[in-house]
Amino acid sequence: MSTGTIVLIVVVALVVLIGAYIGATYNKLVKSKNSVEEAFSTMDVYLKKRWDLIPNIVASVKGYAKHEAETLEKVISARNNGYSSMNSQQKLEANAELNTAIKSLNVVAEQYPELKANQNFMDLNAQLKKTEEDISNARKFYNAVVKQYNNTVEMFPSSIVASVFHFEKRDMFAVEDSAQREAVKVEF
Repeated sequence: MSTGTIVLIVVVALVVLIGAYIGATYNKLVKSKNSVEEAFSTMDVYLKKRWDLIPNIVASVKGYAKHEAETLEKVISARNNGYSSMNSQQKLEANAELNTAIKSLNVVAEQYPELKANQNFMDLNAQLKKTEEDISNARKFYNAVVKQYNNTVEMFPSSIVASVFHFEKRDMFAVEDSAQREAVKVEF
C-alpha cells in the first residue's frame, strides 16, 4: 500500500468518526431538549390544575369573608390572566404571583373557623395541598432534566455541536423573591 492510500484511509476513518460523534451528540441534545420540554409540560399540568382550583376556593371563602374583598380581589386578579395564551416564562411568573395570593387567602381563612370546618372547603383545600406537592415534585424533576441538558450544551466537546446547531442553555425554575421560596402552606 502506498503512503497516499494509507493517508486517505486515515482521513476517511477520521471523517467517519467525527461524523458519528456529531450525529450521536446531536441526537443526545435533541433527546435532552425533548426531555426538558416534557418535564416543563408535566409541571405545567400541575400549575394549570392549581390555577383551575383557585376560583372554587375563592368562591368558598367569599361566603364566609365578605368584608375581605381586597384579599379576594388580589387572588382573583392573580388568577384571571389567560393561562393558555401565556408562554413558559409568563406561566412561571403568574404562578409565583398566585403563590403570594394564596398565602393571603390562607391568612383570611385562618380567621374563620366555620370556613375551615366546611366540607366543600376542606375538599378543595386537600386538592390544593396535593397539587402543591405535585408541583414541588415536578419542579425538582424539571430542574434535574434542565441541569442534564445544560451540562451537555455547555461541556466540551459537545458544546461545539450544541453551538453549531443552536442548542441554547435553558433556565432552571428558580424563585427570585425569597418570600416565595417558602412552600405555600395550604392549611386553612
